[in-house]
Amino acid sequence: MADLGAELVAISPQLPEKNNEAKSKHKLDFPLLSDLGNAYARQLSIVQCLPEDLRKVYSDFGIVLPDFNGDDSWELPLATRIVVDARGIIRHMAADTDYTIRPEPEETLEVLRSLS
Repeated sequence: MADLGAELVAISPQLPEKNNEAKSKHKLDFPLLSDLGNAYARQLSIVQCLPEDLRKVYSDFGIVLPDFNGDDSWELPLATRIVVDARGIIRHMAADTDYTIRPEPEETLEVLRSLS
């Protein structure tokens, strides 16, 4: 990515301190930004509210979103890859309601190559 002039940045609705914990725990070497209240995700129309049955599943695994995100919304952004150019213009966006479906790294590189 760096050879193509790009940088990886992740955005999460988690509180900054929770992002810092995740960054340390998973040894992430890229910025992990906080999108409090899913404000940016909402602008992109990629916010979903977890239904009651999934809230229980998450809670049973110790993932109580209000504790992580600092609000009671039980909202998460869709798993999304966004490619933004140097001027801040979104050049590519891929989102899926199934969080297990993620773009392959090579797909991201192909998008970046197409912009150079």
